[in-house]
Amino acid sequence: MVTRHKNKTFASLLALLTGGLGFHRFYLYGWKDTWGWLHVASLPLSLLIMFSARDLPLIFSGMPFLVSVLAGFIETFVIGLSPDDKWDALHNRDSGRVSDSGWPIPIVMVLTLAIGATALIALLARTFDLLYTGGAYG
Repeated sequence: MVTRHKNKTFASLLALLTGGLGFHRFYLYGWKDTWGWLHVASLPLSLLIMFSARDLPLIFSGMPFLVSVLAGFIETFVIGLSPDDKWDALHNRDSGRVSDSGWPIPIVMVLTLAIGATALIALLARTFDLLYTGGAYG
């Protein structure tokens, strides 16, 4: 039985752009993936918290989705930095094709590092601002 070839570059890019919603998990593992559905559930959970606790700062009410987005950045690294032969052994065993990631993967990794590090530093800075100064700096 021949299965569809799963492209590592596309999976990395999908994890970078939609990691918080888990689309990369569904691309790789199908609709029965529990972790993918947890990613999807993080957005309605954040919205539920946001509308039920209106006095809570946005960064705290959106924390489930923010954690999901940060996990998506980590998953981007896991996908992108896996060697092609191990990727094929895990995801493309029966596809009949061999992966050759090439130059786009380093670009996706650099973008992931830049965006992920910036998001994490901003999240930490805003959290400490709210916790220790009551939001005096913004």
